[in-house]
Amino acid sequence: MTLFSLYQTEIWKSKTSRIYFGVFDSREKAKDCAKYYGLYAKNAKVIIEEVALNQFQEC
Repeated sequence: MTLFSLYQTEIWKSKTSRIYFGVFDSREKAKDCAKYYGLYAKNAKVIIEEVALNQFQEC
């Protein structure tokens, strides 16, 4: 199963400046949420990161 994490960060996209906004089951829902809350701005960027859930890899 694939989930999508939504973050807002500054224009350089450093991991220390990320603000977490939620987990979604589709990329479109994450984009809609970002638009609804006005996360797209001139001095900020939105990151939607794909995360795999319930996967097992044997080492």
